[in-house]
Amino acid sequence: MTDRTVTGAIPYAHERSGTDRRKPGAVRIAAVGDFHCGVDDVGAYRELFARANDEADVLVLTGDLTRWGAVAEFNVVVGELADVTIPIVSVLGNHDYESGQVAEGTRVLRSRGVHLLCGDTFELNPTVGFAGVKGFMGGFGRGMLTPFGEPETKAFVAATVNEVHSLELALRRLSTPIRVAVLHYAPISATIAGEPESIHPYLGTDRLAEPLDRYAAAVAFHGHAHSGTLRGTTLGGVPVFNVSLPLLRKDKPGAMYFLYDAHTAATSIAETPKVSSVG
Repeated sequence: MTDRTVTGAIPYAHERSGTDRRKPGAVRIAAVGDFHCGVDDVGAYRELFARANDEADVLVLTGDLTRWGAVAEFNVVVGELADVTIPIVSVLGNHDYESGQVAEGTRVLRSRGVHLLCGDTFELNPTVGFAGVKGFMGGFGRGMLTPFGEPETKAFVAATVNEVHSLELALRRLSTPIRVAVLHYAPISATIAGEPESIHPYLGTDRLAEPLDRYAAAVAFHGHAHSGTLRGTTLGGVPVFNVSLPLLRKDKPGAMYFLYDAHTAATSIAETPKVSSVG
């Protein structure tokens, strides 16, 4: 049986001792979203992202990489990632679609070597793999929108269900025993707690949690909810982390990403969360 118990908070990255490095038998994930690069953000994140080379095995980006989704902004993102040498896994967010240049932006990211997941998978090694989708809105629990009534309502719900289906297929395709899910929209309500209740239906849907539980994901990361809550769990016990940069920086000014250890040495998985910040 998989043990998904979080072992407890540990010091921030810049406070760790020199011996507190990546551990044998563990994959360390650096995850962040919602840093919203604009054309005037050249150089704002480059040095901070470069630190992930020493602190993590893979960098995960949970969407809203840009402000308006313009190609010029995607080029800034690539520049900020220029010094990152570890693999980069990403999904897009709603801001990245705004200008209608997502096809061009996708090419910019993939030409940099970013593993951009739109229902796709990336296997870091034979043990750890990533499945990613943007996700969509729709609400949670009894407030979930259902496909009843006007064609427009049915089309809206269908867009959500298509994202859920894409996530399910991606998780199913992974051959790795440890499956990591990357989304932009929230799959549970716990990690959007703190946002105004009136906008909760626009922040995600727990339809997205169903495949996480069905395929026993080890962990899921999302963004989008800037004023939400760092951690929650699905009904099936999958840990979910909201790694929106504004949220991380509320807890620790200067933070750049959330660090997470997925232990791979045994049949169980233990996770140790931490936040990386400016030293």
